[in-house]
Amino acid sequence: MVDLYPSRINGYPEIFERKDPVIHSSTPEDGPLNQDQLTSYEENGYLFLPTLFSEQEVKTLQAELHRNMDDNKQSDQSYVVRESQSNDIRSVFDVHHNDEFFQNLSAHERIVRIAEQLLGSQVYINQSRINFKPGFKGKDFYWHSDFETWHMEDGMPNMRAVSCSIILTDNYHYNGPLLLIPGSHRWYVQCVGKTPDNHFEQSLKMQNIGVPDHDSINWLMQKGGGIDSATGPAGSVLFFESNTMHGSNSNISPMPRSNVFFVFNSIDNQLVEPFANTSPRPEFIANRKDIKPIQAKSFDLTKKQYALF
Repeated sequence: MVDLYPSRINGYPEIFERKDPVIHSSTPEDGPLNQDQLTSYEENGYLFLPTLFSEQEVKTLQAELHRNMDDNKQSDQSYVVRESQSNDIRSVFDVHHNDEFFQNLSAHERIVRIAEQLLGSQVYINQSRINFKPGFKGKDFYWHSDFETWHMEDGMPNMRAVSCSIILTDNYHYNGPLLLIPGSHRWYVQCVGKTPDNHFEQSLKMQNIGVPDHDSINWLMQKGGGIDSATGPAGSVLFFESNTMHGSNSNISPMPRSNVFFVFNSIDNQLVEPFANTSPRPEFIANRKDIKPIQAKSFDLTKKQYALF
């Protein structure tokens, strides 16, 4: 397969325009988003939807968040990633497989229909995780394009995926919210450095390979007009394009910041061999097995009788 987006190079990195559409032939008739929302997503590379989940649903989401954290406190499973300088949980991956509540949440029609509309096809979950950023000690995530990593280390061929971040705690400008560079999804930034095998063992804690250089970030910021932050109440949802440059600061405030994160990939964009010529990352990071389209479900999050796949 031709590599449309080469990266992890030696020498000076280049920036070039994306070769894939942003909106994949969808119209307002194809899903819940109206034309203004589709246009905003296409121009900026993300769409913030305040209070997509109700106050009562948020209470359930928060209870399940704490339950999942308690369940994994002593876990030594590989899908539980801890901070590099402590034993605190940083992320719990693969929650759409290993946690019944979040498995069902990943199929909720309220988010799946939007993903299908943006990608112009049926979708499946390529990756899922809960990110914990506790008050006073939650660590940062440096600037990066998810697609660059998914392309090079997982073998995602094209930019036809969207991340859905459900905000589980109120996001303020001071508790480490996601930062995004508007319009950055239109440009592909090459990264410098050879990818070692099993790079994920280090990168999930602190990423050093597959991050852009300072000049490229400055160029994107000036091109897009600055940096935006995804702030808003719990229950809001952020959809952002796979190539949107984003990151977050450390959280030194008393207020925790947590979210559940589903990556919807087009069923027509399934993973091939990694373009970095490394071994594929584990299944809990990048789903390759038993891929099938999600059958979106409508159900009451506040009740225990969830609709199963």
